[in-house]
Amino acid sequence: MAVERLTVRPIAGRAELGLFNRVPYVLNGELEDDLVAGRRRPEWMWIALRGEDLVARVAWWGRAGAPFLLDIFDADCRDIGERLLRIAMAAVVPSGGPVPEYIRTVAPDWRSHETTRRAVEDRMAALERTGARLLVERLRFEWRAGTPVPEPAGRLRFRPVRDIEEILGLMTRVLAGTLDAHGRDDLTRMSAREAAVKHYEEELAHFRSPREWWRIATLPSGEPVGFTTPARNDYNPVTGYLAVVPEHRGNGYIDEILAEGTRVLRAQGATRIRAATDLGNTPMANAFRRAGYVNIERTINMVWR
Repeated sequence: MAVERLTVRPIAGRAELGLFNRVPYVLNGELEDDLVAGRRRPEWMWIALRGEDLVARVAWWGRAGAPFLLDIFDADCRDIGERLLRIAMAAVVPSGGPVPEYIRTVAPDWRSHETTRRAVEDRMAALERTGARLLVERLRFEWRAGTPVPEPAGRLRFRPVRDIEEILGLMTRVLAGTLDAHGRDDLTRMSAREAAVKHYEEELAHFRSPREWWRIATLPSGEPVGFTTPARNDYNPVTGYLAVVPEHRGNGYIDEILAEGTRVLRAQGATRIRAATDLGNTPMANAFRRAGYVNIERTINMVWR
């Protein structure tokens, strides 16, 4: 293919969503609402055309008026993908600032099918040419209405979070020995407290639901053993952050904490709850499965650093 014949440009507003969505993807149905809500902008959504044929596309999702995630990227071949990425990134990502993480939803068995596997690997190869590297593969789970939720086992007590400082303190503590790749990556560049604040500001602070839903798990004595932040994001009810402090790991408390968070969301009318954990975080993944959560997708997460 003659890459030099490409036309590379951002879309011309919502009128070109049909053109942008010629490539099937699970996020396509959200794009119009995202544009209306300001989570996306036409200048963050780029296409590569050969004549009238769409041969590549890329888009960022954002908040607070800035791109936050690169979550759509498709190309007919690696060369075209690389060219589109370099041109679009130069226009969208502020020079000298952090480059938004790439996240791609894939099927749970994506490696089992040659066509699917090749498409995923080609996208990753094009991203790697621009300096990206794989950070982690994650499992996405879903709880559905009708799935039984265990009653409290009685070992733990649950109460609302007192204030932001309490949740930040617990988030700082649970980073010791964490299996979470994002947390481990943060700890290579900042203190545990800074990593906790970063996670709070990038995720928990943006939940649309009240903090009163969050729960601290304690022993009958009142000693905290963990926490969960059941919530609603822009799209779904979610389990949010869930963890056990290091000195209480290995006692099965994770199952009781997950069940409590699920009960909170069910009581708020949730008919499905989304959750995610790293492929390598076997204890958390197994807890989701024991609680009746079904693995519906995986994600590929890549970073530029």
